[in-house]
Amino acid sequence: MSVTTAAGPRHGDYLSINYTIRSWFLTTDHKRIGVLYTITLTFLFLLGGAAATLIRLELVTPAGDLVTSEAYNKLFSLHGIIMVWFFLVPSIPTTLGNFLIPMMIGARDMAFPRLNLASWYVFLLGSLFVAAVVILGGVDTGWTFYTPYSSVYANTFVMATAAGIFITGFSSIFTGLNIIITVHKMRAPGLNWFRLPLFVWSLYATSLIIVLATPVLAIALLLIGLERLLGVGIFDPALGGDPLLFQHLFWFYSHPAVYIMILPGMGVTSELITCFSRKQIFGYTFVAFSSLAIAILGFLVWGHHMFVAGQSMYGGMIFSLLSYLVAIPSAVKVFNWTATLYKGSISFKTPMIYALSFIGLFTMGGLTGLFLAALPVDVQVHDTYFVVSHFHYIMVGGMVTAYLGGIHFWWPKITGKLYPEKISQLAALTLFLGFNLTFFPQYILGYMGMPRRYHAYPVEFQALNVLSTAGASILAVGYLLPIVYLLWSLRYGQNADDNPWKATGLEWQTSSPPITHNFEQTPTVTVGPYQYSPENPEEFTPQGGQHD
Repeated sequence: MSVTTAAGPRHGDYLSINYTIRSWFLTTDHKRIGVLYTITLTFLFLLGGAAATLIRLELVTPAGDLVTSEAYNKLFSLHGIIMVWFFLVPSIPTTLGNFLIPMMIGARDMAFPRLNLASWYVFLLGSLFVAAVVILGGVDTGWTFYTPYSSVYANTFVMATAAGIFITGFSSIFTGLNIIITVHKMRAPGLNWFRLPLFVWSLYATSLIIVLATPVLAIALLLIGLERLLGVGIFDPALGGDPLLFQHLFWFYSHPAVYIMILPGMGVTSELITCFSRKQIFGYTFVAFSSLAIAILGFLVWGHHMFVAGQSMYGGMIFSLLSYLVAIPSAVKVFNWTATLYKGSISFKTPMIYALSFIGLFTMGGLTGLFLAALPVDVQVHDTYFVVSHFHYIMVGGMVTAYLGGIHFWWPKITGKLYPEKISQLAALTLFLGFNLTFFPQYILGYMGMPRRYHAYPVEFQALNVLSTAGASILAVGYLLPIVYLLWSLRYGQNADDNPWKATGLEWQTSSPPITHNFEQTPTVTVGPYQYSPENPEEFTPQGGQHD
């Protein structure tokens, strides 16, 4: 079905309206801010990946012969800190979320454009703190900052790193507030809550978690500073403090933070599955509300990280039950995606390969999360590579795969260019193969008892560690290939149509790349999302047309 557009002069797209550096650094255009975030996060991802490379090279041999134990502690600390707080948490909300949400709801920009730009500058400031720590010698507390080591005994740049994370938290809150207000107040006429794309539902739920949970992490980091700088007894037992208090504060934020990282990936996957199976999402309402259910239940399960920390046995049992309960809305999404694929007209384009990879890897990670929710199993595998593998299957295998799927899906809209399809399909398959070769052996290592964060280990673990490092080399190719051919496409790629995938959302009714204010006139939404014709799946009903 064709889309009618209002007659009138067309204006320049957001990329060509002004080429000066000043126009980029002072922009309030949500699309340009999304691009600035993407560039920044790519550099940080490469920095965190470099630390991971050194970690895997160290673990090729049982002896700690590549770096010292102190240097190894700094490597895994920086890898975790950079990847969690400076890539995974902000990745999709600040990049794809910034770029797409106003267009998906028919708005001209975010509700607070200047606050949006300020969020990027605040994020950049926090990143500079961590970059300075890398240059000055690193931090060795691990990304969890467990006390009293971090608050009293560590001799590295703990406070500089904590300050960087603290500052970056304001950037996350600014972005979350902006998304919440934008979705509430700036939807196009006719776009009620049950006509919203599922990507918007996911980002809305994510923003609620960001706004409510991030201040708790800020408080925990401030208390570390008080104990470290002023000697106030908060966490150190020698000063009358309680180290469990820090764990409660940290995990009250950090378990919801898992869903800050994964919920946006679920939203991307919903968009990709519906587009490339040419079917309306199965159980739209259940998928939408499952995002809110995950956001709410995610605040109630922090104690399952503390089964061996000394908390009450009854508390452990309650947290175990709640941990099983939070798996239900996640399972709803997986089952509904699978039902959507059933008898669909499936096209295995590159974004769809990433989406299917996400489902497989997230399911594997989620199922092993149920193992960790069981008290007796968690006691055995706590602080082993089983936990490392579980976390990476969810966060890296799941979230990063969905992020790349979203980048490939919306790349023609963002840049107006097409990338080479065959090599991008190869990159997606390479990533899936490399990821499983890297992290599946770590499940076995953890079950066998290999503890995490050790740079030397018994010789019987070497074969699996060599396999894991070999897989990491393949995984690195899977990550680097998209950077190469996407940059190549900017100069040499074919020009993209406004809607090359024949998708249904409002963002596909703008030009590629979009004009500065997204739409010539505010669209009116007449149907819900994902309205494909069952008789001819290439025919679709767009979510809205322009005012005449």
